[in-house]
Amino acid sequence: MANRAVMLAVTKGRSAMHRQDLEHSHKPSDIATRLAKGPTTSYLRDWVYGGIDGAVTTFAIVAGSAGAGLSSTVILILGIANLLADGFSMAAANYTGSKSENEDIARLRAIEEKHIALEPDGEREEIRQIFKAKGFSGKDLDEIVRLVASNRTMWIETMLQGEYGIAGDTRDPMKAAGYTFCAFVLFGALPLLPFLLAFGSDVIVATLLTALAFFAIGSVRARWSERFWILCGLETVAIGMTAAAIAYAAGHGLQVLLT
Repeated sequence: MANRAVMLAVTKGRSAMHRQDLEHSHKPSDIATRLAKGPTTSYLRDWVYGGIDGAVTTFAIVAGSAGAGLSSTVILILGIANLLADGFSMAAANYTGSKSENEDIARLRAIEEKHIALEPDGEREEIRQIFKAKGFSGKDLDEIVRLVASNRTMWIETMLQGEYGIAGDTRDPMKAAGYTFCAFVLFGALPLLPFLLAFGSDVIVATLLTALAFFAIGSVRARWSERFWILCGLETVAIGMTAAAIAYAAGHGLQVLLT
């Protein structure tokens, strides 16, 4: 009896520890509150893309200009021009791309609405085959088709996901552009700081700051990954510094060839 009580206490303790390790609560009230907020749209890729490109392109200008023997003033002018022009260009492109994706989803949604209205039996057959491919059959499959087809919104969302691989949520083009531009300017400004503040060994300091920017981007990105944050940071540093080395070699090589 005593052993059974000990085992029960251990089991309860392990269950409590397991619950503490979960990312969110599974109480019915907490679940209802969380789901009522709806799915959260991620703009992580916009932030990472903008940050990496800002650091790479600005440092590429710094490294290439230094390799060509240009003055610090010229490097600073070219770098700031890149921050503003290229940052805005990337943001505008991301805005246009995100808006195009949303318009394409709206087009496909309209197609499904038309097909459901004009050919409902054919659309039910598509639902049947989508879930049959997932392993359902018999009465279970019939019930799924009935339930999905009984709710027009669910029917359309299921078709978008199953037929086109499109999730129901859409991205805000302005937010996507804003994240890209802010990250581009924030991380792209780091390689220019030594020239702006007139540090000695400007290129060396710029290289270290740029490597730090790459590592910060990669390590923060690990928060949304199962990989170790140091490995993510080092991977991003390797990618970014490779681009910087190519730019420096190109600038130095052209300087040698043209002089």
